[in-house]
Amino acid sequence: MPIFVLNFVRNHFLNMHSIYRILIFFTVFIAFIDQATAQSQDKEQSALYMEQAELMMEATQAMDDALDLMVIAANFDTTNIKANYGAGNMHLLTTGKARSTKYFLRVYRQNPEFSFGLEYLIGKGYQYGLEFDKAIKFYNLYKRRLQAHPEYLGEDKVDIEQVDRKIFECNNGKEFVANPRDYSIVNLGREINSEFDDYAPVVNENEDELVFTSRRREGNLNEDVADDNKPYEDIFTSTKVDGEWSRAQNIGDKVNTPFNDSNLALSADGNTLFIYKDVNAGDIYVTTRQKDGTWSLPEPLPGDVNSNYRETSVSLSADGNSLYFASNRLGGLGGSDIYVATKNGVGEWAKVKNLGPNINTDRDEDSPFIDYDNTTLYYSSQGRKGMGGFDIFKSTLVNAKKNEWTEAENLGYPMNTPEDDIYYVGSKDGERGYYSSVRDDGMGYSDIYIITTPKGTPPTEEKELVPLQYEVSVKDYDTKEPVEAKVKLQRVTDNTVSGFRTEAPGVYIFAVKSPEIDEYTLSVESDGYAFQNFTVEIRGASEFERSASITVLMKKLEVGTVSILRNIYFDYGKATFKDASYSELNKLENMLKQNERVRIEIAGHTDNVSSAAFNMKLSLKRANAVKDFLVSKGIDTRRVTTVGYGEERPIASNDDEKDGRELNRRVEFKVLDN
Repeated sequence: MPIFVLNFVRNHFLNMHSIYRILIFFTVFIAFIDQATAQSQDKEQSALYMEQAELMMEATQAMDDALDLMVIAANFDTTNIKANYGAGNMHLLTTGKARSTKYFLRVYRQNPEFSFGLEYLIGKGYQYGLEFDKAIKFYNLYKRRLQAHPEYLGEDKVDIEQVDRKIFECNNGKEFVANPRDYSIVNLGREINSEFDDYAPVVNENEDELVFTSRRREGNLNEDVADDNKPYEDIFTSTKVDGEWSRAQNIGDKVNTPFNDSNLALSADGNTLFIYKDVNAGDIYVTTRQKDGTWSLPEPLPGDVNSNYRETSVSLSADGNSLYFASNRLGGLGGSDIYVATKNGVGEWAKVKNLGPNINTDRDEDSPFIDYDNTTLYYSSQGRKGMGGFDIFKSTLVNAKKNEWTEAENLGYPMNTPEDDIYYVGSKDGERGYYSSVRDDGMGYSDIYIITTPKGTPPTEEKELVPLQYEVSVKDYDTKEPVEAKVKLQRVTDNTVSGFRTEAPGVYIFAVKSPEIDEYTLSVESDGYAFQNFTVEIRGASEFERSASITVLMKKLEVGTVSILRNIYFDYGKATFKDASYSELNKLENMLKQNERVRIEIAGHTDNVSSAAFNMKLSLKRANAVKDFLVSKGIDTRRVTTVGYGEERPIASNDDEKDGRELNRRVEFKVLDN
């Protein structure tokens, strides 16, 4: 039985008003599920799966589960236009947004007139996948459709202003990706993040306490779920001990309620917490830490900040006298704007001011953070020079009396992406920041990350260093023909990425700026091929123009293809993943979701330390851990088999660690069917 059915049963993700319909769904679904193989075209099965997906959406709005059904329906019958359009649209509304293009293109090839806005949706999928030139192509095709049919007024019409905005974002994205900032962006790990949404991190001045919002199942105070079949929001906390974050814990029922609760800001001393409550269109509340360490019952923020409109995303200045917040109240520049309020003599927030056009736009602004210097403002905007969704910007206060700010600056790629990048807060020394984002090494939906700016080695005074031009050619293993791929070059020590440009189909030129000899992770992914994720050693920038090249041969996902999962790491003697494993695991998940007909065998291997019996058992546990991860992400359990070979199949000598035993402790996948 697929994972989405198991999740319904195991977690009791049912709302009382929809139990009757869901029971009907299960009765019908279980009657035919065992006959499904998902390996051949079957129009009848496709129609049944699509019908159940529509029933589910009508009953529960459980988009993730409906997506699973629509994908199965689309792959049972690739000519089922309704199912493929639904799968593409649901991807855009949930996760794996770049995967939407595969399904939309199936529709487009068969009937480009199926939906008036189809070309626009294809463009969005490409934009999310950082394929900006392809996105611009389809946005322009849609513009031509608009110009040819000015009288069209259907619900799927997107105005030309919005399309022009998307093209503008894509051009910005091309610029930002080609010239990335030197950010090190590291996932905070499994003690903080979960397979669900984790976001809105705030820290105290000492950075030894973290408060954030999560929709995780574990520790949630409400056993029921919201209409989208996910747990309600709860506020969680973690403390740092000896440099390590403790396992996140629910903040407790004095602050959290049975429904949605989200934190907004934490005072520098960590004793005042601002939270959001979905009352009066959305208001800000305050809770304070008591002497016994517990939190008081939240109370509405005193003063003029709360209104009959929605107020969100607070930031308190270090001196405690100014409060920055977002609101969609009347009188703004459009959408949600950033405002500031000042504390008066009786402790109430008054003198509310809009921060003006250098900060706010006619689109939404949110999540302000005023730095410890009381003059630098970080916030997220859907406007200005962005690359899609919310991007993080920075502005400086130049005249407090006149409320004058510098023109806001986009903080660039890879901090910003076409996804929503939001809820940034900085450290007191300005060297680190925390925010939530959807990234390749994520553990679920949005995760919480720490950002640092690596110091690196400064350029020599005599001559400015010239970046190394590192050419990556991607080719088919058998034909040696070029292969278009998603290619990323990332320094191992600090996760900084190198900018690139596409020279020709399958040819990518990276600019490596670091002058050191460093190890880099080179990852290459392409639909229909086994992904590659390996380490290369590169000497970067120097005083002279230099170049280097590498050719990556990609194997098609044919029966018998074997590939080593090089970057999956386990705790010693255990089958639990280390945090560094999730990038590789997510690439495996993405490969299987892009190639739904593929069935694989996961094989675990060990070195010869410990007994043969122990190693055999451990290798199978590790293979099963990989399978469990894939199944938890919606991969049908029948597509993945496991086997443990223990120490029986070494690929190197066990005589030493680095070039022997370490290589033998591996996990591989083998294609069984396609």
